[in-house]
Amino acid sequence: MSGDIYLAAAGALACEKRLQIISNNLANANTDGFKMDQGYFKMINPADLPAQSASDPADLATSRAHLFWNNFSSYTDYSNGALKRTDNDFDLALVGNGFFCVQGPDGIHYTRKGDFTLNADGVLVTRNGWPVLGNGGEITINSTENPHKYAKFAVDEQGNVAVDGKQVDSLRVVEFAEPNRLTKVGNTLFKPPDAGAGEIKVEDVKISQGFIELSNVDSVKMMTEMIEVLRGYESYQKIIQSADETYSQAINQVGSLNG
Repeated sequence: MSGDIYLAAAGALACEKRLQIISNNLANANTDGFKMDQGYFKMINPADLPAQSASDPADLATSRAHLFWNNFSSYTDYSNGALKRTDNDFDLALVGNGFFCVQGPDGIHYTRKGDFTLNADGVLVTRNGWPVLGNGGEITINSTENPHKYAKFAVDEQGNVAVDGKQVDSLRVVEFAEPNRLTKVGNTLFKPPDAGAGEIKVEDVKISQGFIELSNVDSVKMMTEMIEVLRGYESYQKIIQSADETYSQAINQVGSLNG
């Protein structure tokens, strides 16, 4: 593959990857607690290219091929989404950095989505039934003396959980020194590369009861970026087509001269 076609193809593939990210963001624009992803790629730096030391041009092209590829990466934007008032006591929103901790079948997971509920045993759980963790483990709302009977469930700004005025636990809210090492595992859940790796206690977060955090996706901005990416992809396609036509003409002309 010629150098110019190779470069154009690399750019087109980078646009495809960026378009996939934008499409996923738009698909989750109305998903509570969703954190959008951003894509970026580093263009070629001539200073990084090796000296022309290979004796065989074909070997040189092969050895340098990876340097002409756009280094595309992505990261998660953890900025806060807007808060929506629901007046549901079991809806909790974090204002500031941090994650709620939930106990999954394969370990602790982390989320910003606080639309919790109670299971049949009176344990505070996520919508898929995973227990929400407090400093003492699972948070049980109902007392053993009067199961499923209580007058008021309250959570203050510091995350202290009280039932009928009596504190039963405090929500376990943590953050990470390197949040971009977290991996999305679906349903607005995150997991670190190693259990509990980098987990630190949050100091400056507040909890709003009766609110839910919305997605931080800006749909208008995403649509604008999508148009930009599509135009870039079309430009790369035109470059590939133009280069292909040029080489075809050159080959035909050389063939006719040799004939």
